[in-house]
Amino acid sequence: MSYSTENIRNIALAGHAGAGKTTLFEALLHAGGVIQAPGSVERGTTQSDTDVQEKARGHSIDSAIAGIDRGGCHINLVDTAGYADFRGGTLSAFAAVETVAIVVNATNGIEHGTRRMMERARARGLARVLVVNKIDFEGARLSTLVDMLREEFGSECLPVNLPAQGGKQVLDCFFHSEGATDFSSLAAAHQQIVDQVVEINEATMGAYLDNGEAALGREQLHDAFEQCLREGHLVPICFVSARNGVGVAQFLELAERLLPNPAEGNPPPFVNGEGEAVTVNADPAQHVVADVFKIVNDPFVGKLGVFRVWQGTIRRDTQLFVDDGRKPFKVGHLFRLNGRTHVEIEQAIPGDIAAVAKVEEIHFDAVLHDSHEEDTIRLAPMDFPQPMFGLALTPKHKGQEQKLSQALARLAEEDPCLRTEHHKELNETVVRGLSELHLKVMLERMRERYGVEVETHPPRIAYRETIAAHADGHHRHKKQTGGAGQFGEVFLRVDPLDRGAGFQFVDEVKGGVIPNQYLPAIEKGVRQAMETGAVAGYPMQDLRVTVYDGKYHPVDSKEVAFVSAGRKAFMDAVGKARPIVLEPIVDVEVAIPENSVGDVTGSLAAKRARIMGTNTQRGGELLIRAQAPLAELTDYPTELKAMTGGQGRYSLDLSHYEPVPPPVQKQLSEAWKPHVEED
Repeated sequence: MSYSTENIRNIALAGHAGAGKTTLFEALLHAGGVIQAPGSVERGTTQSDTDVQEKARGHSIDSAIAGIDRGGCHINLVDTAGYADFRGGTLSAFAAVETVAIVVNATNGIEHGTRRMMERARARGLARVLVVNKIDFEGARLSTLVDMLREEFGSECLPVNLPAQGGKQVLDCFFHSEGATDFSSLAAAHQQIVDQVVEINEATMGAYLDNGEAALGREQLHDAFEQCLREGHLVPICFVSARNGVGVAQFLELAERLLPNPAEGNPPPFVNGEGEAVTVNADPAQHVVADVFKIVNDPFVGKLGVFRVWQGTIRRDTQLFVDDGRKPFKVGHLFRLNGRTHVEIEQAIPGDIAAVAKVEEIHFDAVLHDSHEEDTIRLAPMDFPQPMFGLALTPKHKGQEQKLSQALARLAEEDPCLRTEHHKELNETVVRGLSELHLKVMLERMRERYGVEVETHPPRIAYRETIAAHADGHHRHKKQTGGAGQFGEVFLRVDPLDRGAGFQFVDEVKGGVIPNQYLPAIEKGVRQAMETGAVAGYPMQDLRVTVYDGKYHPVDSKEVAFVSAGRKAFMDAVGKARPIVLEPIVDVEVAIPENSVGDVTGSLAAKRARIMGTNTQRGGELLIRAQAPLAELTDYPTELKAMTGGQGRYSLDLSHYEPVPPPVQKQLSEAWKPHVEED
């Protein structure tokens, strides 16, 4: 099928686990004529859940992509994982779409994932649609749920269709105003949404006030509707039963007629090397700009780089650069993903989602382009949750160290919330993820895909170090070994910065007492010292180093001398600047039965947690929000399971770092000293 950018719709299905996103994905593909019958999550026959782990667990882990061609419109759907444990792939998909459809379970109502996805989509400037699923399930109170959605997310949340005949039918209330529904009046709902849409701009409002709705043509209504979505002035609510197909065709019609195309969505947040905004146009004739939002290591096809085209046209044999790489690669095969199958295509235009295979230099968040003018362009990064759970790994079988390293690298390529670290001083490989479940699935994949089995144990907590006061430092490095010597002298000062500010290196050298070519060596020495820490062996952050004086020798001064002088001058200053250890503080959300509240809050208090608030959820569940030191939560999954009879669940996000209590700092420092003395 041939289509233009104006006829493309890119939609991500997101929401809380169990809302029915994958079932809806299947129903949409069936209604769009892509598959003969919807697959089943329970039987493991869906187009999206193709991984062994997804089939075994009965829920999505990775995002899946498929396209529907309908009435001259090409709709790209991205089915995403609902569990917070696998949120990396979900948020990555937001970089490729104009619209996020947040699926809500009609029987459970607003859940943790509903709120998170609504906020994430809003922050990214994406159009949002609330899709109420399971409308025909027992216990679904749809009128009450609409009120709750409007109370929670604002009066801009309005139905664009309404259920009828007990959830067996869905009626449009944007283009139509007559018919009986299960609640509300179709005419009243129609009037409410038209009133919301027309007030978006003066021209539409003026025409409406002067001559009523009859004065507004279809195109004018569409443009006003699209502007409302783009500016967050309207969040449509629509109703479906993915299980029975009710409302599914109406959702596709909504996508085709009213949702923004790639030329209408908010401009993507591209920036150049200086962090300045860069305009990218959905013009097929301009230079190519595409962003890689997903990596798949396919056992049959090889490494797949899945990208969204933002500008230009990619064809077979197109020469593309990866980021600022000097050597281009030629597009040999261009694919469109349709769930488990890869369909070869001739070209990809702005708005298209496509993939190339076997290009090793491609990586997540890479920008593909066909001109060096775009070398420094980057899509502003997603604010991914920090991977806070860690496991230290050692191969179960000797000689598999290299194989372990390669397997971890492949898995980390696919998941932006998976990190690997190697601590030289402990000879310890650590993998970090979002939860115990996240890492468990990763280890199972490593065994199944790459044949690597490991033994695990808890790693060190990711403490950091900083300073609490201003101080000066000095070191003269002088070494004579018969021939040419080594000489470098550095005076510097250190100052604390606000928490989270990172590191600043400032040059205030006057009169050429240290030539400019040696300043990078001084910074290198400082960074080396920051990596190893000053109190307990943890990396340092949130400080400024200012080099203001020093000396050099025209013959004996070398880079290595200033690396050493910079490192030791920094350590001299830090020793006087009241160094402190910082610990990661995490935001904790715990969902529990109400009868477990006493045990859970008492347990959190014993872990130095601060309770920030509680909310009663639908179904008698209680949501507790708290902040706690990550070090106190290492065994929390087991404890929560015991306290709630297996009914509790929780999520963590890094909040900030703050100083550890003095007894903890003393303990960490004393544990590090023997290691330093041995060195």
